[in-house]
Amino acid sequence: MKDDIDRLLTRTPLLKAREIAKELGLVRKEVNSFLHSHQDLYKKDAEFRWRLIEGAELRLTLPAGWVTGAEFEAILHAEGPVLNGPFQQVKIVFSPKCKTMIDCTARVLALANQLVIKGKGVTMDFESAGQTKAYLNRAGFFDHLDESVTVLPSRPAESAADRYRGKSSTLVEFGAVHPHSANDDLIEQLTNRFVQQSTDDYQMAAFTVFSELIGNVMEHSQTPLRGFAGLQKYSGNKNHKDHIQTVVSDSGVGIASTLRPALRAHYPSLYERFGQRSLESDIGIVTAAMSEGGVSRFGGARGLGFKSSREQATKFNAKFSVRQERFYLTFVYKKGQLVEVQRQTKVIKLNGTHICFDFYLD
Repeated sequence: MKDDIDRLLTRTPLLKAREIAKELGLVRKEVNSFLHSHQDLYKKDAEFRWRLIEGAELRLTLPAGWVTGAEFEAILHAEGPVLNGPFQQVKIVFSPKCKTMIDCTARVLALANQLVIKGKGVTMDFESAGQTKAYLNRAGFFDHLDESVTVLPSRPAESAADRYRGKSSTLVEFGAVHPHSANDDLIEQLTNRFVQQSTDDYQMAAFTVFSELIGNVMEHSQTPLRGFAGLQKYSGNKNHKDHIQTVVSDSGVGIASTLRPALRAHYPSLYERFGQRSLESDIGIVTAAMSEGGVSRFGGARGLGFKSSREQATKFNAKFSVRQERFYLTFVYKKGQLVEVQRQTKVIKLNGTHICFDFYLD
């Protein structure tokens, strides 16, 4: 009952007990009793309308089994606002046998660090998920997690990513994208591991994707939080091919906010279509940048560094998604041609640009 009431009052504060009961399909008397017995968490006004007390805790629970980035988005959406919500404490609970795919891991990491910047307390609970904690340590997750985040039962005593870096044939540990560095070592690690797990035919595609996307995080994120990138190969089964998933993530201002100031002076046709700020125009700018390329915050032909990446990646029917503050897009290609741009706008605010490429291997 508590989790359902918390989610409802996060989305729609100041409801009467009867309204809460009706919305959740509960008995009014039981809801009333629960609220009155938990007045450390809920407060009512003079008209008997209830709200969450500032400082109460929000719990995000990741279930058992594989958890994808899209599934983590659904968990966030069910809980309502997180970054700008009323909760001052956020606990992320990993269920027993929870296995986060690398796109999910990147978003959990970005969210936690952004919550800290917002001044909220964050706890990661691995009490029942020791294997999950061990994998995330191996992947370099804790190396990039803000030191103020509480980890239960404790933070790893040492970084398994540092100790075993480069020794896995299927993993490239999360590496920081430094704003004042060419990041050559990280790009080389990602490219070499990708080629090792596929064929030499992927050399140019992998190098182009990693160098351009990491370069854009470096140049365009405009945030004190460092970006990061990583790679993981997943084995297929009778229904799914083997595939390599790569992520490049930052917590900056996003593609649309970066490009919009340049539209009037350098791209008048785009300015006419997308110059006025709105959700739809933001989607339009990002779609144009990712599918057409040749758009830069500085003008000129160099572009935002997505055009060549997209051209190389789609030769192998890669799927890629782009997560922004208020939406995410998935670009679907067949035989190198863009056939569909899937859009999801029912998302909870998460700052930055989070790009995921899935390369499916024969």
